[in-house]
Amino acid sequence: MNDITPEPALPSARGRISAAIIAYLRSTGPLPHSREILTAAPLGDDLQLALYLCYELHYRGFADVDADREWDPDLLRVRAALERPFLDTLRDAATVHKHTDEALEELLVEPVDGSGVSHFLRDEGELWQIREYAAQRSLYHLKEADPHAWVLPRLWGRAKAGMAAVEFDEFGAGRADRVHARLFADLMADLDLDTAYGHYLDAAGPEALATVNLMSLFGLHRALRGALVGHFATVEITSSPGSRRLAQAMRRTGAGPAAEHFYDEHVEADAVHEQVVRRDVVAGLLAEEPHLDGDVAFGVDATTYLEDRLAEHLLGAWRAGESSLRMPA
Repeated sequence: MNDITPEPALPSARGRISAAIIAYLRSTGPLPHSREILTAAPLGDDLQLALYLCYELHYRGFADVDADREWDPDLLRVRAALERPFLDTLRDAATVHKHTDEALEELLVEPVDGSGVSHFLRDEGELWQIREYAAQRSLYHLKEADPHAWVLPRLWGRAKAGMAAVEFDEFGAGRADRVHARLFADLMADLDLDTAYGHYLDAAGPEALATVNLMSLFGLHRALRGALVGHFATVEITSSPGSRRLAQAMRRTGAGPAAEHFYDEHVEADAVHEQVVRRDVVAGLLAEEPHLDGDVAFGVDATTYLEDRLAEHLLGAWRAGESSLRMPA
């Protein structure tokens, strides 16, 4: 069992584009050609891993990869070429609402059929499925709140103050043992999973990678600050009821006290965060920059779309009695 180590190893390639980027990071080959990027599936394994590799340089990087690669101009040009089809696909497939109020109101309505991942895990999930869920989500939760912090210099007034207040809680309110990423690592330890940062990158499917890439994409671009706030609002508004069900799943399956605590913490904290995000962050941003209304709505829609794709993948595999992972956890 490892701790949250700072620099993970480079993963295995999933196609020609990701293979070329891995070779470039190792200084053993050229970057991929733009023609290859244009023909890749925007939400597929190869392009999503390639984007993840580029974005991870802005977090902890990779072992034996020069830190200067973060701002390598040639690599940044390739990253921009990878981002375009990803963003275009989301704008075409995910856009549902034109206004933030409509998008947020829909989030507040719980599905009547109770067919989501948290419902499944609460009602019938087995411990192996909970372990797979934690492994897939570890790419997200072990950097939880990090990309949202990038928006702070791009906000001011009420929006900045509200965002900083919620982020303070996410980062443990001054206590290292309460940082939410630390709490998720403790959950993983209860489930006998490796807690090393990025350990399950090879095992996670493109659906999980896309949810992480989305918040990196929004966080790294000032032009997408409205979409980042929409993503943040979606996470906080939907977290509390889902976390309650997941806490019940942890208790029913005997996952362990740290596993229970992670979701119990989110039930209480995110119920408060929801109010701050809606009243201060979203309303504050739109009071200052009303032209970002559609961008915030897009952030909500894109987040929901990718989370639904991940849920469809997980539930499809589990209901067929199959693993949702690319390789065993």
